[in-house]
Formats: sequence, structure tokens, C-alpha cells
Amino acid sequence: MDILLSLTLVMALGLLMTRLVKPLGLPNVTGYIVAGLLAGPFCFKFITEESLEAFSIITTVALGFVAFSIGGEFKLDYLKRLGKKVLIITFVQAIMTVIVVDLVLIIVGLFVPGFDLPLVLLLGAIATATAPAATLMVVRQYKARGIVTETLLPVVAGDDAIGLIIFSLSLAIAKALTSNQGITIKTALLMPLWEIFMSLLIGGLIGYVLALSMKVFKSRANRISLIITVVIGGVALSNLLNLSALLTCMTIGAVYANLFRDLHRVLEVYDRWTPPLYLLFFVISGAELDVRMIVSVGLLGALYLISRAIGKYFGAYLGAHLANADENVKKYLGLALLPQAGVAIGMSQIVMAQLPEYGGPVRTVVLCATLILELVGPLLAKVALSKSGEIHKDEFVKREA
Repeated sequence: MDILLSLTLVMALGLLMTRLVKPLGLPNVTGYIVAGLLAGPFCFKFITEESLEAFSIITTVALGFVAFSIGGEFKLDYLKRLGKKVLIITFVQAIMTVIVVDLVLIIVGLFVPGFDLPLVLLLGAIATATAPAATLMVVRQYKARGIVTETLLPVVAGDDAIGLIIFSLSLAIAKALTSNQGITIKTALLMPLWEIFMSLLIGGLIGYVLALSMKVFKSRANRISLIITVVIGGVALSNLLNLSALLTCMTIGAVYANLFRDLHRVLEVYDRWTPPLYLLFFVISGAELDVRMIVSVGLLGALYLISRAIGKYFGAYLGAHLANADENVKKYLGLALLPQAGVAIGMSQIVMAQLPEYGGPVRTVVLCATLILELVGPLLAKVALSKSGEIHKDEFVKREA
């Protein structure tokens, strides 16, 4: 009963906090994290550590649904319409972000203790992820239209897919570094690639079976139930086989989206079911933030924020230059890529479960960065779209009036 009461409190606090942050123009995810932080065992202790342990299954399952939703965005016909420019920009800025964050942390680690290589690799991989919800909120709120907006949305979606692959590879290498077996080609390269390959293969097979099953289950209620069953099963199977649940579920979503034609109607109902689950996920993530660790990771967190911003901005600029994109895309796209939330938090949760010795610092850095970037990121996205001339002031003033 204590667990059920805690669960009720978690949801009530999350909903209440969204009302408090709304006048400030902040996204709901910020309210959820703040609610969890205040109610958690490291602040006012409304939620106990025992309750958080019981809630771990919720965060595990929620990650599967986040990854499934990302995979659903990758339809082949849509990717063909985007052309090579968007793909080049997406890939270059993601890789450059990893390189910049890793290099900065490694160099500082030569002079400051505590910057272990596994920790650096994990943070570098997590830095690639962005927050589609925060960016989309700004675009819709100001009805932005233009080449930067058209480029921004698919880049943000593709960012997370690339980030998941990089993270899976980095996590496997970090595990090898922390084990007593030492580093070999097998542990540093072959095993991570095998994990990625098997995750993609199993996810693809499950996605194919899911698409075929839609011919048997016709009602939207049954189809949603089938999707929920498959995603939970994909998470469970991945954990059983020591594979990446994020990659598996993302592949399920991608294969399903490309094989099933009546996708829009099903996902319409799906999108109405998942918000309460995401609410729980973010509030629980905030509750797990140990405020006592914020001071200890102060330098690490500051370097993460600064190096990630540099990597995102100049990576987007370089990618746009290589792709011969519009001048506005070169100058302003990077500013709109700073928000970070769900996928990054999900990655930090996986580190907590699989590499607990680095889980505390990683989660603290990511959650603190999320709070800051969800405050500053949407504002910078607005500035970028405004500077590029894609927010029409007269129309917005008319709507606000």
C-alpha cells in the first residue's frame, strides 16, 4: 500500500508542477523533474529510497516506449524526401559533439582527478541526444516556417537514433574498461558491434512479426495492446540476452512504421496512452537526483554543458557547410539543437543499472544539464528561428492579443 500511495503522490506532484511552470513558459518535463527532485529521498523525503527501487521497472519500460516512438519516425519514404543534406548535417553534428566532449574531458582529466575514461566515453555519447519535444514546442508556439525549421525537426529526430547507436558502443567499451579482463579487440570492438547487430536483428524480427500481426488484430484497442505487449517483451528479451533495449525497441518501431500502412491511426491512440508513463519516468528520474552530488560534479557538469554546446553548434555549422545548405542553416541551426531531456535521461538510467560505479555522476550531470538546457534551450531555439526570419512577429503578436 505504501508503494501505491507513493505512486499516487508521484503523479499528483508531477501534474501540479506543470501548472506552476506553465506561466514561466517552461516545458512539462522541467516541472516533472523539479517535482521529483523536491519529493525525493534527498530533499523532502515524500518518496523513499525503497519506493524508488520498486519504481525501477517503470523507468525500464518507459525507455522502451521512448525508443519505439523514435523508431516510428524513420520511414524510408520520409528519409528519401529529406535528401542527403539533412542526413549529412545530422551525422556530422552528432559525431563532432562526441569528439569535442570526449577531448575536453580527457584533456582536463590529465590535470584533475576523477575524470575516468569510462565516465568520459559515457558522457560523450549521451551528449549527442537532443529533446524533440522542447524544439517542437517552440516551432508550434511561434508557427515558425522556413528552411531552418524544415531542417531542424528531422535533424533532432535523427540525432537520437545516432545517439542510441553511439551510446550502445560506448557503454560496451566502458564495461570492458572497468572489467578485470583488460582491453582487447574483442572486448573493445567486436563485442560492442555484436551487441548492436543482435539488438537490430532481434528488433527487426519483432517489428516484422508486429506488422504481420496487424492483419489478425483489426481494432485499434487490440493493436495498441499488441504494441504494448511487444515493446515490454522487447525490453525483457534484451535484458535477458544482455542487449541494448533502446536499440531493440527503436528497431521494432522503425520496421513496424515501414511495413504497416495504417500507422497514423494506431499511433494517434498510442500517443494518448504514453503521457502518464512519461510523467512517471521524469518524476522518478528527478527523485533519484542526489543534490549532494551536484557540488562534487560541478566542474564536470560545467565542462559537459560548455563542450556539448560547442560541439552541437560548430558540428551543425560544419555539416551544413559540407552539405552546401542555406546560409541561415549554417548560422542558426546549432543554436536550436541544445535542449536535452528524455533520451539522455534514459541513457543515464541504463548506466545506473549496468555501471553503478559511474551511474551517480553520470545521472547527476545529465539531470542538472537537463534542467538548465530545458530552461535555456527553448529560448535559444526561439532566438535562432527569429534571427533566421522564420518567426513572423506580426502574426505572433496578433495571436497573443
